[in-house]
Amino acid sequence: MRVALIGQPNCGKSTLFNQVAGYKAETGNFSGTTVKFTESRVRVAGEIIDLVDLPGAYTLEGGSPAEMEAVRYLQSREVDVIINVADATHLAAALELSLELLPLNKPVVLALNMMDEAIRMGFKIDGGGLARELGIPVLPLVASKGRGVKGLFLKSLEAGRNGKTVNSNGSPSAEARHVQAKELSHKYLAQGERVLALRDRLDDVLLHPVWGYAILLFVLYLFFQMVYGIGKITEPPLLALFDALTNRALSPFQGGGLIAEIVLGVMQGIAAGVAIVIPYLLPFLLGLGILEDIGYLPRIAFLMDSLMHRIGLHGKAIVPFILGYGCNVPAVMSTRTLEEPRDRYLAAALATLVPCAARLAVVFGLVAFYLGPLAAFALYLFNLLIIAVTGRLLSNMMPEDTPGLIMEVPPYRVPTLRNVSSKAWFRMREFVVEAWPVLIVGSGILAILNYFNFAMVFNWLVRPVTWIMGLPSEVGIPLIFGILRKELSLVMLSQALGTVNFDMALTTTQMTVYATFVMFYVPCLATLAVLKRELGTRAMFYIAALTVIVALFAASLVRGIMTVL
Repeated sequence: MRVALIGQPNCGKSTLFNQVAGYKAETGNFSGTTVKFTESRVRVAGEIIDLVDLPGAYTLEGGSPAEMEAVRYLQSREVDVIINVADATHLAAALELSLELLPLNKPVVLALNMMDEAIRMGFKIDGGGLARELGIPVLPLVASKGRGVKGLFLKSLEAGRNGKTVNSNGSPSAEARHVQAKELSHKYLAQGERVLALRDRLDDVLLHPVWGYAILLFVLYLFFQMVYGIGKITEPPLLALFDALTNRALSPFQGGGLIAEIVLGVMQGIAAGVAIVIPYLLPFLLGLGILEDIGYLPRIAFLMDSLMHRIGLHGKAIVPFILGYGCNVPAVMSTRTLEEPRDRYLAAALATLVPCAARLAVVFGLVAFYLGPLAAFALYLFNLLIIAVTGRLLSNMMPEDTPGLIMEVPPYRVPTLRNVSSKAWFRMREFVVEAWPVLIVGSGILAILNYFNFAMVFNWLVRPVTWIMGLPSEVGIPLIFGILRKELSLVMLSQALGTVNFDMALTTTQMTVYATFVMFYVPCLATLAVLKRELGTRAMFYIAALTVIVALFAASLVRGIMTVL
């Protein structure tokens, strides 16, 4: 049996999917976060079902890529039952999509999600009356806390087995559905007394035209301090542990030789992944998940929208910009929600300049660890400045008026440990499963190249770039491997320089310049592949070349500033 989840953006659909399927769909509070369907096999009451999480869709007649993807799936796949996830706090708007689903002649179950928020807002929904009116099961749900999930899927399984559909003479017009949804909401939704809490008044401060930006800077600074503090505490003992393990692994090879070099390289690769990247990457991802689940990230988008209008980032383009701080891949994919090719190109180009979690790990591992969190925070603000200037220049080269940002700001929520940790693992898994094996193999290859003095050939190829930035030639190979995965540009740096104590091989200026270049230059291989798929081969090469030019300019500027200071 195949069960499809569909709902309007930010209704909690992907959260429901993750509750039963494990963390395989990344949840977020931005329209268009899920632009492709995600499938998984789950067991319900002893029966295996295929569960699919469709992209968020306001309507089945919409022209956005996410909505067309949802309609395409429903029309081309055999779906036994549809679970329509609806935001109970916006019942009238949610019911418009429900009325479109009924004429599809498939069993439909309506899940009223976020019932805890609806109750807090004083809403009283007559689910039984609504079920009789629509002719489908209507169940309450709090997906984020797992309430009502079991009952929902048991009822869906029953509906799928019965195969009962709603008799319909076709889908009513846009206009008729809107009127009918309003009537249903008025009939079965009663407004009681709203319980006001502190979080209801938070937006008066957090979205204030002055204090909102001051608080944003303060939050970001605390965020950097948190990541730096955890990394500063955990990195030294981990490095000491792996130094001891490396010495023990090398003890049978006292005479040196090729095998000893390979063993050393592999151990350095393992150690670098655990002791250099994870101390900074993991707390960053946990912190990002907390900010996301609380509901603060959409408010950052709201604050940044008016500011970004002046530099060419208009309206929905804010979404990939914010998503890029987690990973550039979903950031580029989310540009599908933009209607104009010019906006998609501009947003994708700027999204690749946003320092993802892997790039920020380089900043923390080099700049924050050796120069302090304030220096890392200053480099982060410098990144925003460079992106702003680049956006303004590109916007002037491609002038066009684009619409502003219209988005639903979700309510504040208390993040759950399970959701935050699962989200961090979902993002961390890419490093553990994909990057770490490449890192270990790459470290072994680098050891062989060093043993036969071949590394100098690759370093020579990129020497013009490293020379301009005043960096030693040995950093060439880490920069090359960094195109595969950005973490490699840090962890392989220790092997290339022959030490994990970077301050013994690089000056503070060189460490800052290197981190600056890594923040901007050619995005990772996965991002390049997505750029090619979304925008074409030519656009991919243009954007890659743009990032190198921007990286060289930014790194040279930082070098000049630090030389003067």
